[in-house]
Amino acid sequence: MDRLTMTDELEAIDDATITKRKIDHTLARFSAAHDELEAEEAKKRERRERLALRPAALLEQTRTALQRVVTTTDPEPAAASEESAPQTRLQEKKERKTRQTAKAGRITAAVVAALVFLAIGSAWGAQTWFDAKFNTVASLDEDSADIQDAAGQTGDENFLMVGSDTRDGAAAEDGVGDAEGTPGARSDTVMIAHVPADRQRVVMVSFPRDLEISRPECKRWDPATSSYSDQTSPAQKIAKLNTAYAVGGPQCVTKVIQQITGMKINHFVGIDFNGFKSMVDAVQGVTVYNERPVDDETLGMVIPQAGEVRISGDQALNYVRARHVKGDPTSDYGRIKRQQAFLGALLKTVMSKDVILDTGKLSGFIDAFAKATFGENLGIKQMMTLAKSMRGMGSDKVKFLTVPTTGEANKRGNEVLVQSRTKAVFDALINNTPLEEKAPAPPASDTAPPPTSSAKSGGAKKSSSSG
Repeated sequence: MDRLTMTDELEAIDDATITKRKIDHTLARFSAAHDELEAEEAKKRERRERLALRPAALLEQTRTALQRVVTTTDPEPAAASEESAPQTRLQEKKERKTRQTAKAGRITAAVVAALVFLAIGSAWGAQTWFDAKFNTVASLDEDSADIQDAAGQTGDENFLMVGSDTRDGAAAEDGVGDAEGTPGARSDTVMIAHVPADRQRVVMVSFPRDLEISRPECKRWDPATSSYSDQTSPAQKIAKLNTAYAVGGPQCVTKVIQQITGMKINHFVGIDFNGFKSMVDAVQGVTVYNERPVDDETLGMVIPQAGEVRISGDQALNYVRARHVKGDPTSDYGRIKRQQAFLGALLKTVMSKDVILDTGKLSGFIDAFAKATFGENLGIKQMMTLAKSMRGMGSDKVKFLTVPTTGEANKRGNEVLVQSRTKAVFDALINNTPLEEKAPAPPASDTAPPPTSSAKSGGAKKSSSSG
């Protein structure tokens, strides 16, 4: 045998043998990799089959339990009857009662099992239905360098809520104008709802629409299609907060708010005017309290009486938009106060028995909410976390704040942050420490320039605005 043609590892080595060995080793590696992939795929198939069988198994268990109740009888074997001693009437009565109790217990157990199955199916179906209707839009940046102590904020739920004044799709009777007269979209409402990991409090912090900011570079946003383009809007050293949404949409607003606060925004909720009022009408109105009638110079008489008033969708829309209310010492800050009061009233109404136990109202609200909102990381579970947290706490546990400003608009008509107080407020939220009820007056240096990309703060105060 020619040793140069042998394929044994001990053979004499030449170039041809080396090539053959490389081919053999390569084929062996491919074969091993193929076997590993096939084994992994088999495990995945088995896992999918188990998951697919769970609902069917639950249904079969429920059906079996019901069938057992229906078909079960209580026969008395003839032999036992013949051998047993005669019973007294009292004994027979006790035995019948025992059999009836046992049967009632089996029926109850089966009914409970059926209800549990239906509840699980309904809950899963409602969640899937809602999440499918909700318009998801890229909004978050949870890896931003602006976030302070990201690991320490694990478990916190921070909802950034933005009310957009886009008129796309609005009808004349809606009373909000149209896209031709008011093109584009601005953020008339910007608010953070903070629920810490221990769920022991809820803090709502509002930001004036005319807050002076340093706007970062952002991708351009088209509100008509709820999408971003490949073009970017350049950074602007001095700008109003509501321009962030106008040029860069949800992502740009999130960037700005994370720069100001240092908080990790993990939920974004955008709501537009065109579908807002339908949420209120779905629950047949909400109750708000006002010290005086709400009469706006632009919108007219919104609420003609003081005290507790049940308002409809049309009234609610004007209630949160009104910016020139007679008797209001401020414009933006008076509106922020009404927006906070309304949001609390709406969540309280939605979580009330009148809505939760009324299938028509609840499904109507969910449908209206899904149509009127958009954002990211938002669904039934997330909104229920916020709503349940606010419902289950007293007024001492739910705080409504406005980010601290100097109290007077600057020469550009913008509100200016008080940096030290802003930082104190958001440090307290990030570290879950008590909020100061009233901070000391800030030094003059605190009222200077708007935050840059390294700033991470925010807070609470009243002031005036002319923007």
